[in-house]
Amino acid sequence: MSRIRREPADRRLHRYFVRLMLLLMLAEWLLLALERSWLPLFLVTLIILTLLAPIIFWRRLQVDLPAEFHLLAVVFIFASFYLGEIHDFYARFWWWDIALHASAGFLMGILGFLLVYLLNESRRVELHMTPGFLAFFAFIFAVAIGSLWEIFEFAMDQLVGTRMQKPMLGDPSGLTDTMWDMIVNALGALLISMAGYAYLKRGRNFFVKRWIRAFIERNPGMFTR
Repeated sequence: MSRIRREPADRRLHRYFVRLMLLLMLAEWLLLALERSWLPLFLVTLIILTLLAPIIFWRRLQVDLPAEFHLLAVVFIFASFYLGEIHDFYARFWWWDIALHASAGFLMGILGFLLVYLLNESRRVELHMTPGFLAFFAFIFAVAIGSLWEIFEFAMDQLVGTRMQKPMLGDPSGLTDTMWDMIVNALGALLISMAGYAYLKRGRNFFVKRWIRAFIERNPGMFTR
């Protein structure tokens, strides 16, 4: 009789967390739809799509996302959209915007590092990149995503009349807020890029290594010809 493989504890915790968040966000979505609060409804829809990302990636691309990275993405988007925009945490806590943009740089740096590292390791793609280029790509990727987000905030404020750009004392235009957002985003990206470079160059400890190893183990077809 073959033994039934037990689901790893982290995967089980991830599954329960996602289900709980989905129930909460679906209930919030229905309330917002009844109230016709269209912008919050749009933001909650984005959170729901993020929660469903592992299913979408698996069905469309046959790619199994790392549970840890998905949890980080969910927590970040929940803190940014639901708590920040819908429940006005940006106004309640002066440091909320700064913390989230620094976290965004950190998170996008991890994503950029994962993407280019996996391409470098894949046998299907003929790429051989140095540790310095991998770290540089992760940094530029995170800064680019942060810049696109600032453009999105500006467009939403101009076209829809939202207040995603937060006016600061002495600068009602929001320019100072935008610049600080980009600076802390770049600092977060720089931190993760330097950590990735140290890991690749000198073999130092790097927590993303475990995520990369798990991703390769769960998606072996991407790394064989």
